[in-house]
Formats: sequence, C-alpha cells, structure tokens
Amino acid sequence: MSNESSSLISTIGDILGPFNLSVPLQITYNNRPVINGSDLRPSAIVSRPMVEVGGDDFRVFYTLVMVNLDAPNPSNPTLREYLHWMVTDIPATTNVTFGRQLISYENPRPMMGIHRIVFMLFRQLGRNTVFEPDLRHNFSTRNFAQEYNLSLPVAVVYFNCQREAGSGGRRFRN
Repeated sequence: MSNESSSLISTIGDILGPFNLSVPLQITYNNRPVINGSDLRPSAIVSRPMVEVGGDDFRVFYTLVMVNLDAPNPSNPTLREYLHWMVTDIPATTNVTFGRQLISYENPRPMMGIHRIVFMLFRQLGRNTVFEPDLRHNFSTRNFAQEYNLSLPVAVVYFNCQREAGSGGRRFRN
C-alpha cells in the first residue's frame, strides 16, 4: 500500500469506508492541481474546478461527488456529509463538462475549524442510472452509492479548507 493510500485511509476512510483507487482523477482550481491534504482557502475555490477523469473506455460512465465531512464544524459535524456538487454520466477519458450536473456547485465556506473537502469518483452501471438526491445536508455517500449500485470509489481527492483568516492545522487526538 502506498503512503498516499495509507494517508487517505487514515484521513477519510473511517467515514467513507473502503475504496479502490484505480482511475486517474485530476482536480484543478485556477490552473492549480489539488494535491491530497493540501490547504485551500474559500477565495481559491469560488468557481467550480476543472475535473478530468482517466480511464481507457469512453463507454464507461462515472459519478463525481464532492462533500464536506466536517459541516458545520469539525468538533460537531451535525450536517455530515454536506453535498457541495454532483455530476453523473461522465464518460471515461473526458472531463465533467461531458457529464450531467445533478447538484450545482456550491463552494465551501467554512466558518469554524479546518474542514475536509472530498471528491469521490464512482463507476456507474450505465448511463442515466443515477438520480438527484433530496438534500445537500446529512448526505450519505455510502448509502447513495449503495442505492444506485455504484462501485467502491475508484478515485478520491481531498483538501483541507478553513475560513480566510483562519490559521493553524488539523489536530488529531490518540
């Protein structure tokens, strides 16, 4: 297991469950690629990112989900998971502009603490097999994936986000 996979599991695996990192996923804000664990401020993520999906067969379709694992604050995430964006029917080897946006992009704006913002890519059974969820708050990626027979996540990218004037780092207790 690579260090990157190990880091992902320790950071988000306890909430999201297992994943199978097998498809390249590139997330870019303002021409800057998102590196797992990087820190981005709300001013850098106002507009939806460019998302490129790898793979080798454009007849395979994916669903992209973007959630905040720490809403409204990391100490008391009562809105976990908050759904910021969802695009389905993305053909492999393309980008999200070829998909169908079910939930419009809402940029994260944390007010307190450092929030983990996660992009997950799921393989679909086919085109037009995934439908819009009812709510953004208290969204459950696991339940949604199960309801629509989505694969385990085939790609995961995450970053940390805090308010513009915030400082400090994520602190973990053993």
